[in-house]
Amino acid sequence: MTEPPRHGPLYPFFRHALLLLVLLSLSRLLLSLWQWDRIGDPERLLTVMGYGLRFDVLVISLLWFVPAVLLLLLPRQPLLAAIDTGIARAWLILSTLLILFLELATPAFIDQYDTRPNRLFFEYLDSPGEVLRTSVLEYPWHVGLALLVMALFTVYLLRRSRRWFAGLEPWPLWLRLLLLPVLVALLFIGGRSSFDHRPANASTAAFTNDQLVNKLGLNSIYTVLYAAYDLRNEERGDNRYGELPAERMVSIVRRDSLIPAERFVDDPTSTWHRHIPGRTPNRRNLVIILQESLGAEFSARLGGIGVTPEWDRLMDQGLWFSRMYATGTRSARGIEAVIAGFPPSPSRSVLKLGLAQQRFVTLASLLRQAGYATGFIYGGESHFDNMAGFFLANGFDSVIDQNDYRDPAFRGTWGVSDEDLYARLDQTLSAPSERPRFILAFTSSNHSPFEFPDGRIALHDKDKNTVNNAVKYADHALGQFFRNARQRAYFKDTYFLIIADHDTRVFGASLVPVNKFHIPALILGPDVPQREYDRPASQIDMAPTLLSLLGIETDTPMIGHDILALPEDYPGRALMQYGNNHALMLGDRVVIRQPEKPPLQFRYDGERLKPAALDPALAESELAHLLWPMYAYREGKYLYPKETR
Repeated sequence: MTEPPRHGPLYPFFRHALLLLVLLSLSRLLLSLWQWDRIGDPERLLTVMGYGLRFDVLVISLLWFVPAVLLLLLPRQPLLAAIDTGIARAWLILSTLLILFLELATPAFIDQYDTRPNRLFFEYLDSPGEVLRTSVLEYPWHVGLALLVMALFTVYLLRRSRRWFAGLEPWPLWLRLLLLPVLVALLFIGGRSSFDHRPANASTAAFTNDQLVNKLGLNSIYTVLYAAYDLRNEERGDNRYGELPAERMVSIVRRDSLIPAERFVDDPTSTWHRHIPGRTPNRRNLVIILQESLGAEFSARLGGIGVTPEWDRLMDQGLWFSRMYATGTRSARGIEAVIAGFPPSPSRSVLKLGLAQQRFVTLASLLRQAGYATGFIYGGESHFDNMAGFFLANGFDSVIDQNDYRDPAFRGTWGVSDEDLYARLDQTLSAPSERPRFILAFTSSNHSPFEFPDGRIALHDKDKNTVNNAVKYADHALGQFFRNARQRAYFKDTYFLIIADHDTRVFGASLVPVNKFHIPALILGPDVPQREYDRPASQIDMAPTLLSLLGIETDTPMIGHDILALPEDYPGRALMQYGNNHALMLGDRVVIRQPEKPPLQFRYDGERLKPAALDPALAESELAHLLWPMYAYREGKYLYPKETR
């Protein structure tokens, strides 16, 4: 009997990695050819295949991290070696069959849902019988072919893997110990798939407005595992706060939106309504400058230390909000509120949740329907917080991030400087366009470790890299942009919203430190009233207000207030989320709810919360606004109908 050839302990890993690369690339190529009308041209196909290779390596590195280390450390003792190789071989076979199964299931899933398998894959596991019957009836040839391929591949793997693992020769101990850190480092790099500040994620492969094309650049094992991770975060328990019947909850949210009842659709479980502005369409540009980590504590006009003189001067030139409050403490919360008008929920931001990655209503999608060109400009990595993926799938035509700047004046940990960002914004607005533009520009210089170019400002603190100095630099860059913009032709035809995403470090002894949610906000532009709005307002109010400024009549589920249409006697409202605590502010009254505890009411005096008697009606309103976001998300109440995709 011929003795099997001797191989090093990592031989099965390399053979299996090659097999998976061929399998996944072939599947991706066939899917792309099937969807060629969506791919469109060879260059996009190459981009899809390039991203695919990257994510295939990522998956292989993660799948093999532990088994590869076990094989490298393969002991010389026969029994231990047999156990080691047995575990690795079983993992190889099972993981390959799972990957193959998901790729085979992908065409039917795309046919039904226009995307690779995602969180719906898990939801259908609750009804396996119904799913199997439906699949057999609707896709009989597909199911039959898939079963045949699975059976043949199982036989192939059983035979081939036996050869791969036969005759493995353990390496000397010194060599194993020498190669161990090298192997771990290579697998870590492969699994991270990025030398940037953050590892690659699904948004990394987003390069078009067609979410299916973006998803083809991934693989189905990745999208399923990513959805499983997201699903875990979706189940953060809004039921821990209390319950309201759906119709009662929605009726309260409708009432508190101050939108006339006759504008809502007939469905009592929906907030979709007709937004009717008080002016005619003007087709002006709209620019939102979202400022990173800028609290009221920095502005002298808002009672702060006074490191934002440019901000403070601009306030006299437009509609400024002296009591604007952020919805949360993270950038993703600010983005979902300002761009989508979506309130904070007990779950993660919708930027990262599976059901919001297609047909989710945003200001960009509404304006694109109205004929606008839409874009996102950022100085950092656009896949952070899944921004690129969410934006491109939901109304944005283009995304510019740190990789798109040539010879920036300064590049730090979080990307290029605010000066570079504003230069790109100015360049974009100055370019000829047949359509009005909507641009979201998101700054990043005011972010730890607070890096910015030298020689721009007189330092506020002795040490350069402090939050106060970074804020002062960001303010300097903002003022420089507006001085330049006033000389441009676009300025007279553009509305600007300048608003923070959240304060810098949010902390305090209160259940919700309201003072740390206080942020600056200002609207500038032609015919914008030059006055102060001195009542509480929320980031979710900005999208409806901007739609009214632009004179755009549209259907929308947004529940924020149109500030321009509020009654003079309205006390103002703000919604805030701090950890697991949720707050509703109405005037100076604040109701705060914690998980599994009764609500508490306070009076806010501008600095601190003082206990007050509970108003049951206000507490019910707070509960409705806490529960509604995840209800709207799960039930698809914030999605466009499929036919308008």
